[in-house]
Order: sequence, then structure tokens, then C-alpha cells
Amino acid sequence: MAGTGWCICPKLTPEGERPREPTCVTHTGGRASPRADMRDEDRPDPARRRLERLGRSLALQIRLGGSLALQIRRGRSLALQNAQACSQPQQGKMGYNIPMRFRHGFTLIELLIVIAIIAILAAILFPVFAQARERARQAACLSNARQLAMAVQTYLQDHDEAFPPSTNYDVPVEVPERIWTRLIQPYVKDTNIFTCPSASRTGFPTDWSQRGIGSIGYTTATAYDPLQVEGFATPAVLPQIEEPARTPLFGDTASGPTAEKYRGYVFDPYNGEPNPRDARLGTPLVADRDLVRELNQLPPARLKPLYARHFATGNNRGIATLIFADGHAKGYSAASILAQDRGANLLWRFR
Repeated sequence: MAGTGWCICPKLTPEGERPREPTCVTHTGGRASPRADMRDEDRPDPARRRLERLGRSLALQIRLGGSLALQIRRGRSLALQNAQACSQPQQGKMGYNIPMRFRHGFTLIELLIVIAIIAILAAILFPVFAQARERARQAACLSNARQLAMAVQTYLQDHDEAFPPSTNYDVPVEVPERIWTRLIQPYVKDTNIFTCPSASRTGFPTDWSQRGIGSIGYTTATAYDPLQVEGFATPAVLPQIEEPARTPLFGDTASGPTAEKYRGYVFDPYNGEPNPRDARLGTPLVADRDLVRELNQLPPARLKPLYARHFATGNNRGIATLIFADGHAKGYSAASILAQDRGANLLWRFR
């Protein structure tokens, strides 16, 4: 099968030299091969050709690398110039120096959106945190009142089932044991249990002059007053309580300076609304507001209210912690206490 071929023309040679004959290559069977009459010195060297191609490739890569390095140097130089220009103030139309600002940053709309999202989250989370904090304080107040009830139970065992009087009006005002807190103090380890953590302006009532700052009050149904002005002529004893599980002994009270008519060391179950069907169901003054401040025109003996301070809303949905004669504790809203037998159904006036 006849093959096709092509010839390589020789280069021009200087004068005096014999030009080389053309080199022809024929294709036989799809493969190019030198002609048989080609001289050995004119045949191409494959190794040499590979070296030439490798050299050209390396030269191209070197040129490309140099171009890339030049571009990097130019980019660095441009970035440095931009940074210097941004850091230097420029003169405005009125002659004032106006510092340049970087282009990259938040827009005003983006900042307003972020601020709005933060405000919404704060409005949602802050009430939740406040309720959790108040619930922890309520639990601490409940624990303190329960320890006081245990101290009273121990006092009952040591005094032939006679309750400690909330106030012993037969004792001079100079004697600290005139009020119940000093009678119970030997049975407790820490005077902080006489206060509720949720109360303000509170502390341990050390004597008669400090009786207003108590925030956990003891019922005046146990008060001893030979003249029967603000108490009973005989001490209160345990058999007088027919249903201990329904008879509150301690509760949250309004606390403050004694000179401002506060009597936080006690609450008086006989100062509120009576019950026409069962006298024992009559309630003390109670609200989720400070009734001493609201009813300040009344004398202190007509006040002595309970204060439903936990989660107070101003509409008597706040909770007052109560400790009962059997030692158990429970929280009641001011509204349920005021509802008497239609609500909490508690026996406040056991004497």
C-alpha cells in the first residue's frame, strides 16, 4: 500500500556550503517513518527532541511564575496604598477633616434589625428570668417558715402543748421576750429564717421596738393579754385547734419601720371580713399590695395584714405562703383567701 509523505526543506546555508537535500518522511500504515535514503546524520534524534520540548516547557513556566509574582507584588502595593488612604483624613467641602471609613460594614437597616431582634428576645426572656428568681425566693421563704413551724412544735413539747404567745402584754416593753421571735430563737440556728428573701426593709425583730421589720408573721390568736385589749386572757394551747391542717400559724406579712405602723412580726386574723356561717372562717386583712401603706389612716392595731407578695400583680393574684399547725406549708392567692369558704376555706380564728 502506497504511503503518503512530506518533506522537510533544508535551511539556507551561508555561501560556500553545500545545501542539504530535503528530508522526506512517508506515512506507511498510518505511521510516519524516515525515508530509507535519508542519511544518518540528517535523521532527528528522539532524545534531543524530548529535551527541547522540556526546555521550552520550563521556560514557559518560568515566564508564568514571574508574571504571577509581579501581580502579587502589585496587589500588595495597591492594598498598602488603600490602607494608608483610609487611615488618613480627607478634607471635606467646608474645610473639615473627614476620616475615611472602610467600605465593609453593617448598614443602618441591618443594625436596626439586629437591635430589634435583641429587644424582642429581651422582652421575652427577662420576665421568664424574673419569675424564676421570684420562684426561688418563694421556695426560700417557704423553707424559712417551715423551720419556724418546727421550732414552734419543739416549743410545744417543752411547754406542755402551750403555744408561744405572739405577744406577751404582761411583760414590759423593755424585755425582748415580750415578742415571740425571742422565745423561738433558742430553737433555731440562724436568725435569717425569721425573714422572707422577697421582702424589702426586713430583718430579725430583736425586741419590741423592732417588731415592724418582720416579714414572716405569727398569728395573734396566740397573743396573751390579761386586759384582753389585743389578746386573750389565757395562753393558747394545742387542743384548741380542732383541724391543724386547716389552721394557719405563719404567713407573709408587710414589713417596714415600726414608726410607720408596720407590725410585720404578726398578722391579726380578726381584722378582716367575718364569715356569717362559721366564725372560724373569718379572714385577716390580705392583699397582694402593701395594705399598711394603703390603709395608713387606721391605727396599727387595726392593721397587721398578710401580704401576698409572691408574683404580685395588684389584683390579688399574688401568692402568700402559709404554714399550718400540723407543719405543712402551701401558697394561696389573696383572692382565694378572701373568698373564705368559697376559696381557700381555712380556719383562721380558732379561738
